[in-house]
Amino acid sequence: MARRIRTGSDVAGLDDLLEAASLIRGNVERVIEGKPEVVRLSLVVLLAEGHLLIEDVPGVGKTMLAKALARSIDCTVRRIQFTPDLLPSDVTGVSVYDMEAREFEFKPGAVFANLVVGDEINRASPKTQSALLEAMEERQVTVDGTTYVLEAPFMVIATQNPIEMEGTYPLPEAQRDRFTARVSMGYPSLEAEIEMLDTHGGPAALDDLEAVADAVEVRKLIDVVRGVHVSDEVKRYVVDLATATRQAPELRLGASPRASLHLLRASRALAALEGRDYVLPDDVQGLASSVLAHRLLPTAEAQVARRSTEAVVNDLVARLPLPEPPRKR
Repeated sequence: MARRIRTGSDVAGLDDLLEAASLIRGNVERVIEGKPEVVRLSLVVLLAEGHLLIEDVPGVGKTMLAKALARSIDCTVRRIQFTPDLLPSDVTGVSVYDMEAREFEFKPGAVFANLVVGDEINRASPKTQSALLEAMEERQVTVDGTTYVLEAPFMVIATQNPIEMEGTYPLPEAQRDRFTARVSMGYPSLEAEIEMLDTHGGPAALDDLEAVADAVEVRKLIDVVRGVHVSDEVKRYVVDLATATRQAPELRLGASPRASLHLLRASRALAALEGRDYVLPDDVQGLASSVLAHRLLPTAEAQVARRSTEAVVNDLVARLPLPEPPRKR
């Protein structure tokens, strides 16, 4: 178990954050070989108080990544297998009448956990998908007029297959916008796949994972990230980048103000993982595609030209002038 950390954005707090993050990252990489950038982005989203959408073809380790991150933290974890017959009450909970007490008793749903793993989220109906909207944005659930607050930290890690259309429902824009970042696993390298055969050819490696942090520590890590300084110039750069997506001729839907906020929070987390208590424009640039691209909608002309939203964001990042680097406080 990682040692208890101190709060604040001082050097000691950052040192403790780096130590705890290194333990979690190393633990996840025991079962996710050859994907250090994907694991790092997962940590960034966790420390940014966000939610992660893992989108890729079947069999590349989407669910394994979600489970490995969940097992690395000693906290409450619930897994939801999204299917067409899943009901909203299965996610949020339901009020059941108690005959003896003669009153309604609330039975919490699967969303009442620190880490919620949603497998194949696009297989559920839009009505069931929308059951997550309030929880993801406001960290609370309202059932029968009563609001229940979700315990921090709260993170949704959802997976989906982008190429299979049979029996799936596209995620609504409102829900995609609530995911802080989208990551694609991609196929492993030759060496990583050979190592995977050795590691996973015997007993399940995931079963050997032990927690190296807990919910209390994660909350303290988040407090450290909140204290990371962001200069006015970098804030303006974040807003300028979001504005550029709204004006891009290749996009019919640009980044929302929520996207700007998520990009700022993620940049804070990335800076902390780099051992800095201030954000650089490089942090924003490095996260722009992962944080913004899945929220954007291309025009029909861009789709015909096979221009992905990732390519549009990367072009905007390359063209947008950089602000002056902020001085370290």
